[in-house]
Amino acid sequence: MGTISKRLLVSDLVTSDKIKQVPSNYIRPISDRPNLQNVVHDSIPLIDLHDLYSPGRSHVIDQIGRACSQYGFFQVKNHRVPESIISNMLQIAREFFKLPEEERLKCYSDDPTKTTRLSTSFNIRSEKVANWRDYLRLHCYPLQDYVHEWPTNPMSFRDHVAEYCMSTRGLALQLLEAISESLGLDKDYINKQLGKHGQHMCMNYYPPCPQPDLTYGLPGHTDPNAITILLQDDHVRGLQVLKNGHWVPVDPVPNTFIINIGDQIQVMSNDKYKSAMHRAVVNCDKERISIPTFYCPSLDATMGPAPELVTNDEPAVYNKFAYADYYDTFWERGLEKCLDVFKAA
Repeated sequence: MGTISKRLLVSDLVTSDKIKQVPSNYIRPISDRPNLQNVVHDSIPLIDLHDLYSPGRSHVIDQIGRACSQYGFFQVKNHRVPESIISNMLQIAREFFKLPEEERLKCYSDDPTKTTRLSTSFNIRSEKVANWRDYLRLHCYPLQDYVHEWPTNPMSFRDHVAEYCMSTRGLALQLLEAISESLGLDKDYINKQLGKHGQHMCMNYYPPCPQPDLTYGLPGHTDPNAITILLQDDHVRGLQVLKNGHWVPVDPVPNTFIINIGDQIQVMSNDKYKSAMHRAVVNCDKERISIPTFYCPSLDATMGPAPELVTNDEPAVYNKFAYADYYDTFWERGLEKCLDVFKAA
């Protein structure tokens, strides 16, 4: 417990000290602060998935393709994940982060390789400036391999989270088919490239921050995986997406998911689709929960551009590589985009 005693979770730091200023280890250099006034009030596309399995499918595929090429982000409604499952998931996350400190810390680890762990910031072993975030990270596919590691407090934790994980996996597979088709590939192309598949998730907790202009919940980054399905608190802003050099706040819309393509879709699309930078900012008044589900290749999968998208005029942008190598590089670099390491000469 030595590490824990030196470094409280940020939520417990806020609660125990009633702090009025951000501690120095959370303060970003002036050139790397959120500049919260300098945002553009735009929006990302909202796509209705109702027709994804109807004669209107091609229209939905076109919308998804445009969103992937122009934004790297979109929201979806009529996604077939029941509202009750979404509500239970948000509620169980809130309950977990309200547990007494000693109960939550039973899950604590600063080892990024642990498949179930509570931690803070991003990677406290390597980073110089901390982020205003606590999180519970869970691996969840194949479900039977991991569910026994998960917390049992709150009592319904495993049941509600397992139900949510299965539902979001179904949505991820539908969206990966649609993205494959939007690129002109067979609908199961991406599915096959992911090997045995992987899925993990984070329950992110961002406490109120006395000086939100000095720090981040998470600084700008892209996701290393294939696709991310984000469930946001439905009443607190925090996510911002980089579009044409400007940060765009993404307003929460109840019963929708925010979808973003990760670096592996950028690789497979041979740069036709780009994984977009995004960040989480914090505020003075309200705590915020966000729950991203990361759908990934398995670590032994080999990634590279789809051969059908490589031509003399558009040669392969990336070499083939093992996803395990990419994932390790991502954690070593600490949220820094690593695609340049794997580019073809």
